[in-house]
Amino acid sequence: MEDQVWQLRRGHEVVGVLTLEAVDMFWTDCRFEPSDGWLGLKPFIDASRAAWERKDQDAAIEADEAIYALGLELVPESGGEIIRDFLLRINGDTARFRY
Repeated sequence: MEDQVWQLRRGHEVVGVLTLEAVDMFWTDCRFEPSDGWLGLKPFIDASRAAWERKDQDAAIEADEAIYALGLELVPESGGEIIRDFLLRINGDTARFRY
């Protein structure tokens, strides 16, 4: 069976690559490999994670909305439908998304 792999893109820039590891209910768990565009996205991801960890729901939702406003896309490397409407969590070399 072939690995499911998505490029995380912002416009034409590849931010990172997500490789499927497991599906946990509504979340897709992946290995994350950052690319050149990662440094521009990292502060948004860090702000979201920090807000959720301190249980500041208003700040967390605001951070997630800021990530969504960036217009990120998950583009399957093997072809198929591009995912544009999703929640994203990245922590080190792990990522998960929900769509």
